[in-house]
Amino acid sequence: WRNNGTWSSINDTLRTQVRHRDGRPKSPSMGIIDSQSVKTTERGGPHGKDAHKKVNGRKRHLVVDTLGMVVAAVVHSAGIQDRDGAKPLLKKLVGRFPRLKKILADGIYNGGIAEWAKELGGWIFELVVRPEGEKKFKVLKWRWVVERTFAWLGRYRRLSKDYEGSEESSESWIYLAMTHLMLRRLDPA
Repeated sequence: WRNNGTWSSINDTLRTQVRHRDGRPKSPSMGIIDSQSVKTTERGGPHGKDAHKKVNGRKRHLVVDTLGMVVAAVVHSAGIQDRDGAKPLLKKLVGRFPRLKKILADGIYNGGIAEWAKELGGWIFELVVRPEGEKKFKVLKWRWVVERTFAWLGRYRRLSKDYEGSEESSESWIYLAMTHLMLRRLDPA
């Protein structure tokens, strides 16, 4: 199921049902992108060092809709910069979501990715950054949604670290966790 895209397809089907239940159309009009660096275990597989967060492992890169449901996921070495890791993730969105117009991101995604996203999918890539001079914690508009999704995923023991030998398996576990979360949301009994 990992290799033939079944987990991703199940995620897409359930996300559509969750969106319809909330009175929203199948295709989101806005996405929020971010990454999370996680440590890997001694099992091996591709990994690297995120110098900013001082984590040796992998990055989980997500685009979520405004409900926090995963639209696309990519797992890669933590040594890859966020703006470079965003490219394979955004390529997964091409042609799949006709209503998608805007993707929100934090300031780390500066450096030409906005122009690239506009060329690739016609999306407006908007940076949501803390107001200049603001030193305290501040909830940034819409950015908290993707952070909440990472928190949801962190509740799954298999995602507390990256235990997988391959990046593709790690990605499948994200879709599996979201499948469980969405099934519970659709039938809370």
